Amino acid sequence: MKVLHIPCLDDNYSYMIIDETTKEAAVVDPVEPHKVLRVAQENEVDLKFVLTTHHHWDHAGGNDKIKQLVPGIKVYGGSVDNVRGCTDKVENGDRVSLGVDISILSLHTPAHTKGHISYYVTDKEGEDPAVFTGDTLFIAGCGKFFEGTAEQMYRSLCVTLGSLPKPTRVYCGHEYTVKNLQFALTVEPDNAKIAQKLAWAERQRRVGLPTIPSTIQEEFESNPFMRVDLPEVQDKVGCKSPVEAMREIRQRKDNWKG
Repeated sequence: MKVLHIPCLDDNYSYMIIDETTKEAAVVDPVEPHKVLRVAQENEVDLKFVLTTHHHWDHAGGNDKIKQLVPGIKVYGGSVDNVRGCTDKVENGDRVSLGVDISILSLHTPAHTKGHISYYVTDKEGEDPAVFTGDTLFIAGCGKFFEGTAEQMYRSLCVTLGSLPKPTRVYCGHEYTVKNLQFALTVEPDNAKIAQKLAWAERQRRVGLPTIPSTIQEEFESNPFMRVDLPEVQDKVGCKSPVEAMREIRQRKDNWKG
């Protein structure tokens, strides 16, 4: 399995997932379809379907156009979200195959939107896992709770995504990593993992490279929203439970002017 980053708009990423045996491909959130098709042509792959994480225009806004450009292409999206151009609605636990080797599991991860789907992708034998998290889990951050609650985001991040294998690579919808890590240091100023990752992320961005992917393991080490189960993090923000800490940290991030 090969994953290609496709930078879109100001700070979005689309991703192309390629089964190297068959040269079949899927694309996650193709907001700029012409760019996506150029990458498909350059890599000589056959684009089979779209995986939409949620209904916001900067993720689903290219679906209608890509259907015009690639007749017959399937567009997957969460059954609860009103995803533009969706041809095939998915529920939590639904599976889709790509080529001969790749399995894609739909995970309902609400809070940013009611029907947000993250896609957990594995090679044959469940090897080389990756998860495409849209605007639910960012590197060192999470999406705003536009249509959901702190309880839902806790479950989406710490239970659903947090139960994936620790080496799972995390591909998120935006390049927000530097700002997220700067904020994370305001929550845990003594966390060396956050400081180290911030220095690395700043170096990456200076030379125009992405900070993505991360891993589930790294997120448990440096993402304050995935560390809310820890008593020391709850203490730092004056809370007594993981959900309370999730709510408090999100409010602080919403008001942060970093």
